Amino acid sequence: MMSGSAFGFGGVLMMLVWVLFWVFVSAGVVWLVLALSRSQVRGGGGASGAHGILDERLARGEIDAEEFRARRAAIEEAAR
Repeated sequence: MMSGSAFGFGGVLMMLVWVLFWVFVSAGVVWLVLALSRSQVRGGGGASGAHGILDERLARGEIDAEEFRARRAAIEEAAR
């Protein structure tokens, strides 16, 4: 004999499990998008990334102070 309800306790429990599943999937997607966008921002690009690379090249001795100043001015001019 049937209990008289289409959804018994097991049906309600299963619906709760599915809701929690989709909440976690949605949260994971949001976390992934935020993590990827943060890594792209940290990765550099733009003037600040170029300045950092230029500073490193000067520190390693790949360029001299005169070339450093000329390239820094070119970067700042391009950023305007």
